Amino acid sequence: MDELERMRAAALARMARLDADERALLADRADGTADDEHDPEGSTLSGEWARVDVLRRSTREELVAIDAALARVADGTYGICARCGRPIAPERMQARPTANLCVSC
Repeated sequence: MDELERMRAAALARMARLDADERALLADRADGTADDEHDPEGSTLSGEWARVDVLRRSTREELVAIDAALARVADGTYGICARCGRPIAPERMQARPTANLCVSC
């Protein structure tokens, strides 16, 4: 499915950027002269670290959901509710391509 592949590529690119951000933060933390905790002008390394960590976890979860949806495409169950077995409304699948439950479930 083209949309899922596009979403996966975007998530992988975002993860690569976040990995680079994490490496830069690690390098900054290793610098003994970085005293950002007292810098009133900018965010702290700890704050940036937390932001990058949350975004990386969220992107990992997104990749898991996309890969699961692609697996459902491959096995022919994409668009079928995992709980009740009925078709998931096309509008829901369009709005949320990784959905595996219908609105009722």
